[in-house]
Amino acid sequence: MEQSLRGKSASREPVANVRPPTDRPTTPATEPVPDYPPRPVVRRIMVGLVLAMLTSMLTNSIIGTALPTIMGELGGQDRLAWVATAALLTMTASTPVWGKLSDLWGRKLLFQVALGIFIVASLAAGFAQDINWLIAARALQGLGVGGLATLPNIILGDVVSPRERGRYSGLIGMVFGVSTVLGPLVGGFLVDSPLGWRWCFLITVPLAVVAFTVIQFMFRMPFAPRRKAPVDWWGASLIFSAASTVIVLLSLGGTQIPWNSPAAYAMGIASVLLTVLAVVVERRAAEPIIPTRLFRDRTFVLASAGSVTVGMMMFGLIIYMPQYLQMVHGMSPTVSGLMTLPLVGSFLVTSIGSGYAISGSGRWKVYPVVGMVLCVIGFTVLSMAQIDPGLTTVIVGQILVGLGFGLNMQILLLATQSSLPLRDMASGTASVTFFRNLGGAMGVAAFGAVMVGRLNTELAAASTAAREALATDTATGVDTGAEELSIGLEQAAESAQGSPELVHSLPGPVRDVVVGAFDHAMLGVFVAGIPIAVIGLVAVSFMKGVPLRGGGPARDDD
Repeated sequence: MEQSLRGKSASREPVANVRPPTDRPTTPATEPVPDYPPRPVVRRIMVGLVLAMLTSMLTNSIIGTALPTIMGELGGQDRLAWVATAALLTMTASTPVWGKLSDLWGRKLLFQVALGIFIVASLAAGFAQDINWLIAARALQGLGVGGLATLPNIILGDVVSPRERGRYSGLIGMVFGVSTVLGPLVGGFLVDSPLGWRWCFLITVPLAVVAFTVIQFMFRMPFAPRRKAPVDWWGASLIFSAASTVIVLLSLGGTQIPWNSPAAYAMGIASVLLTVLAVVVERRAAEPIIPTRLFRDRTFVLASAGSVTVGMMMFGLIIYMPQYLQMVHGMSPTVSGLMTLPLVGSFLVTSIGSGYAISGSGRWKVYPVVGMVLCVIGFTVLSMAQIDPGLTTVIVGQILVGLGFGLNMQILLLATQSSLPLRDMASGTASVTFFRNLGGAMGVAAFGAVMVGRLNTELAAASTAAREALATDTATGVDTGAEELSIGLEQAAESAQGSPELVHSLPGPVRDVVVGAFDHAMLGVFVAGIPIAVIGLVAVSFMKGVPLRGGGPARDDD
């Protein structure tokens, strides 16, 4: 009878959050193995996670196709990068905070708070009246997306063993891929339709409401009891400030402020000082946002470094590829969205396939190494786009890069979760996601700076050449059309800030110069991806290929 009562009592206890005492050093090999819930429970939890992730990821991908049109209506092409960067910035800075708060206050509550913030911000972005309003709404939207992008992987770590986690992480990767496919297509359709670009933001609101409702009624997950511990707001503020300073410097450097200027030096020094202060605060905090002990784990450090490079390449390509196809090749938003299918389709193949393969063998290292090699080759192929007048290099390059992304994004998270003790699983997962998102924000800002800088330089050179040709025509009395070209190029810089329709409506000679300048500018973006991929390859090559721990698949019993 006593044993029976003990059995019934144990069955009511949380099964997915067994935690060792925090005052004893533990390793993944010595700590107790959690009793993970059966597959039917996991599947119900995954329904809510997938719906919420689809909604948040759709927002990040849908805007790329619509950006040129949005800039044409609201103005401010020089701030195009900020429409994307503002969301990436707040998403990045808030990522570790969501992870820590979920440890203290519970996963479900934080997940619904993130959805609520996302819904309010999407409505604000849909009704934006100027570019500053839109950027502010996108910043708030990124705050919600930070939770929706981070918590699913943490929850997955709570309910599934590392070995079995591969198949579910492949599903999360598939959600990312599907949303990336749907985003450009839906965005292009909405921009080309009478609904207009505003529905690129408003369309996600009903999806988010449905996700909120499903999570309320289907999200049945036992989580760890709330712990009474102070939130490390000082650490969160310093981490946010350091990341923001770096991203602002990359966004403005070389465009609005010279690299060799007091302002650039001041921001560089400030970012270093803020980072040092953040480390000091985190070392002393009772519940640090990013525990400094994580950096003693080799797998965590190298996975974070690899995730930075993946984020830079992935977000930079998603944002600027539609811009390139519309401006240089004159495609409509819908067609430019379709042209991203090679990138996303190849990503889906390797993301799902590698997840199932890892669940079967437990071995993972070969996948990110091969993936980074494919990224190096892919960006090299994309950098040859100017040589190829067609789109073969663009398609092949996207396929190769997409294959590489699929072999890296979720696998680096899996390796980190398997290498850390259970008490650091949430912080470690959130931290690796933080570094990936930080890389994304840095990539969008840096690629944007490269593109705008090369575009302005090319247009200025063309304008100078036209004025010299006009002077020669005046001296010789021969009309070669230089006067018309010179006048047109005086307005080209302003025209280049507008929509693709405006650029392609310019007079033939002027249009050719502006389109050529965009082609030259995007070449710089593609070339910049090569050394980033090489750095990522070095990072993942030095990771230890320790097989994922876990006692096999989850139970099928209820």
